[in-house]
Amino acid sequence: MKNQLKLSALAIAIASSTSAFAAEPATSIEQAFTDGEASLSFRYRYEFVDQDPYKKDANASTLRTRLNYKTKQYQNATAFVEFDSVNEVYTGSYNSKLNGEVNHPVVADPKGTDLNQAYVDYAAPVDTLFRYGRQRILLDNQRFVGGVGWRQNEQTYDAFTLVNTSISDTTIILSNITNVNTIVGSNINGENHQAFNIQNKSLGFGTVSAYAYLLTDISDTYGVRFDGQTDLDSLSLLYTFEYATQETDESDSSEADYYVAELGAKVAGFTAKMGYEVLGSDDGKYGFSTPLGTNHKFNGWADKFLGTPAAGLEDLYVSVSTELAGPKLALIYHTFDANEGGADLGDEIDFAVSQDFADHYNVLLKGAFYSQGDSNPVADVKYSDTTKVWVQLSAKF
Repeated sequence: MKNQLKLSALAIAIASSTSAFAAEPATSIEQAFTDGEASLSFRYRYEFVDQDPYKKDANASTLRTRLNYKTKQYQNATAFVEFDSVNEVYTGSYNSKLNGEVNHPVVADPKGTDLNQAYVDYAAPVDTLFRYGRQRILLDNQRFVGGVGWRQNEQTYDAFTLVNTSISDTTIILSNITNVNTIVGSNINGENHQAFNIQNKSLGFGTVSAYAYLLTDISDTYGVRFDGQTDLDSLSLLYTFEYATQETDESDSSEADYYVAELGAKVAGFTAKMGYEVLGSDDGKYGFSTPLGTNHKFNGWADKFLGTPAAGLEDLYVSVSTELAGPKLALIYHTFDANEGGADLGDEIDFAVSQDFADHYNVLLKGAFYSQGDSNPVADVKYSDTTKVWVQLSAKF
């Protein structure tokens, strides 16, 4: 439902930082703090999960409170800090992955308070931004590096990041990641993960990205992506093509490929898309992995394939969305097969209805209905029939 033509959050960050630095700067450190800006937001969510063969459903009622503060620029530097607190509203009956409620399906929104972001930005010469500290890193469509923003506790990164826009129509992002802070409060350690992403918009009808994600003791992934739109008289054509190859870091390494092709059109207030995404397999022993990705966005909202099966995954999907009725409406259908052997891994129908109102508020109704396939090579409850429904109310001030 997001505009895939947008640059990454870090690219947007440098643009916003540049405009902020162009404003009247603070004349002292004291003024930088006293004239800074604060923001407060709330996100209440009720999540229901009915999953075979659990005899008990999951009912999660949670509230995320987020408070952040950004200083005014002083000598080309700004500081930003953000705190999140996730709490239950009434009593929940769900497996948060930390509360021991293993007789219920998983809703990965554990209670807790944490430092979500804390970083310093420095605007250097030659259109360069340096960022150091705990931060969001959202690259391209977040398939490989993202924030898992759907969950109440966001995934953030302890990293040093450089963003450069000195070349016309080009954004270069380099990140040295020293730790990954996951959605359940744990860490993906590694003091030398490297993320390289270069985006170029000079073609005018799309963005070309090339990337290398070198995750120490996990895997190395190299790829190229093209994502764009062509406006005609009565409609707009949409297209996305991407290819990546991956090798794991074990001594007996595995290799797998990834590719996606998506075509669509915007016409008369409707957007329709059809896509085919493949996460390849290495002889049924290893499936192409996206350990840092915002995986809820892909392969169905029921989250059956947050981790790729060893036999790989093929996802054929169609979607229709519109705002003609007022609210944003989306309907998506997926059919899943194993890449190695072609086993039927099921199908899924997703829907979402979202409406902004009164300037500060948004309400969302969202559902996912997954049906197990004729073949379940993993023989795991993970791939059993599942229904998920969410009701969410957000407010930001």
